[in-house]
Amino acid sequence: MKNMIKRLTLATLAGLVSLTAFAETIRIAYPNWAEGIAMTYLAKAVLEDELDYDVELTQADPGVIYSAVASGDQDLFLDAWLPHTHEPYWDKYQDELVDLGPNYAYGVTGLVVPAYVKIDSIDQLNSIKDDLDGKIIGIGTGAGITRNTNRAIEEYDLDLVQVNSSGPAMTAALKDAIDDHKSIVVTGWKPHWMFGRFDLKVLSDPRGVYPIDGCKTIARKGFVKDFPEVAQFLTNFNLTEAHLLDLMLKIDDSDDDVADVAEDWMEDHEALVDSWIPRM
Repeated sequence: MKNMIKRLTLATLAGLVSLTAFAETIRIAYPNWAEGIAMTYLAKAVLEDELDYDVELTQADPGVIYSAVASGDQDLFLDAWLPHTHEPYWDKYQDELVDLGPNYAYGVTGLVVPAYVKIDSIDQLNSIKDDLDGKIIGIGTGAGITRNTNRAIEEYDLDLVQVNSSGPAMTAALKDAIDDHKSIVVTGWKPHWMFGRFDLKVLSDPRGVYPIDGCKTIARKGFVKDFPEVAQFLTNFNLTEAHLLDLMLKIDDSDDDVADVAEDWMEDHEALVDSWIPRM
């Protein structure tokens, strides 16, 4: 691996203002979601160590990210849940975006409970509403799964309210409930490290509120022309559930910086990484 000086700029959520970029700097925005963090930092490691680019990372909510990529203030977003969960964002900004394809092919969203909770379907949630304190523990208000959960509450006539927080706050609440063997329902998705850490089940969804998506990489218009090598790498960049679960668990288990964990994982998977590198 090449020894390079790493540059990482964490911009504030509010602005996502374009910074004066180096000639070969790639700007990637990502959400505070486990898989988004993992795949973004892994891509950063490969771009810097194998392809000699500098990478600036910015964390923000999905609506802000779509707007920033469409306006050209950011170059890339690697965790676009399409064609369904992020459909409103795509419909709004698609004329200014380019779809580079999925980096993970089978994204599942839904309502998730610990395996010991004695229901199996969303339409059974009202039977345990008191055990749940009348709550569904959600994530950020801008997430597609949040919108779909509001729809699920209506479709299934649930006597529950969605309590919005963040991905990390949701998993913390889940861990606390499991530690105390209490009932809880959260908005969850695969890929996510919580399925490797806890015994969970996704409740069946007979009304089809929660769709199956690909986790796609989207770029600003003109990016492919400006950075053809990077665009080809991102088209090749593809992870299985086992890959992502392993990387996410290593990140969650480690006290090291996420960038260091991602770089170590990259170095341990040389053949896989080599398959992504464009031969141009």
